[in-house]
Amino acid sequence: VLTREPGGSPGAEEIRALVLRGDPGRWSPETELLLFNAARRDHVERTIQPALDAGKIVICDRFADTTRLYQGAASPELRETAEIIHSRLIKVEPDLVILIDMDPETALNRGLARKSGEDRFEEMGLAFQQKQRAGYHALAKASPKRFATFNGSQDTQMLAEQILAHVLTKLPAPLSR
Repeated sequence: VLTREPGGSPGAEEIRALVLRGDPGRWSPETELLLFNAARRDHVERTIQPALDAGKIVICDRFADTTRLYQGAASPELRETAEIIHSRLIKVEPDLVILIDMDPETALNRGLARKSGEDRFEEMGLAFQQKQRAGYHALAKASPKRFATFNGSQDTQMLAEQILAHVLTKLPAPLSR
């Protein structure tokens, strides 16, 4: 099952429109934390958990680590609150996180060039992107069994092949190549 966050279920997609569009200062960090977790809870209830219960593999573009970093960047207290909300209401962690790492300035320019209309976080600027990269590196270091980091600056075909090869080593035998 291919899905994304925020989004991935009808209710979560509605919340996505609220949090990814508009002025970068539109929401307080506390409000953003609640909105993202409301979207995630709906997503888990309606998409992720039913798929897992049916024995399916779920591939999600972003999940709780993004919230830990983006909203947790505002203050250590929010990071702790994010963990409490996650442990009590979300209750699911990915088995594997693929971290595609690249220079924050290059990533920012690519993100802004898409002109998706969902650019609130890109509009927070380079310093924010640099802080997020450092945060992802810290998460990967703290959870090396859960994270696999890949160089996002390389050729996209080579990157895709490397990621696929790694993911195949993590799947049950009948699903791997």
